[in-house]
Amino acid sequence: MRHFVVTKIVQPLFLISFGGMVYFNFEILYRGYSHISMIICGGLSFYTIGLLNEGKKWHPSFLLQMILGSLIIISYEYLTGVIVNIYLKLHVWDYSKVPFNYRGQICIPFLIIWFFVTPLCIWMDDVIREVVFKS
Repeated sequence: MRHFVVTKIVQPLFLISFGGMVYFNFEILYRGYSHISMIICGGLSFYTIGLLNEGKKWHPSFLLQMILGSLIIISYEYLTGVIVNIYLKLHVWDYSKVPFNYRGQICIPFLIIWFFVTPLCIWMDDVIREVVFKS
């Protein structure tokens, strides 16, 4: 029972919280401010990317993990943008002036940035799982 609670509840919550807080603080350093929705978006992105190399039957190459990771981030970013920026009208960010944007919520330049951020997520997730959870 303890193993179930740790692997199915504690570990995911820890990884989501960790990833969310890292992204939230990174955004504060970069932009000077952030929004609580970025903790959720960043945390879910971090956790989902971490799952890419945890399967027992499927082992994607590192390059494929980077590609999928950047698509995961931009998908969560778009979903978060639609909710907080379009529906709730909170105006957390607006990429409408950035080239190759879609509805001002996502853009190709940030997709490229996410591609290069993804290896850090993969590595950090592996370290946390090995050191903290010994999995």
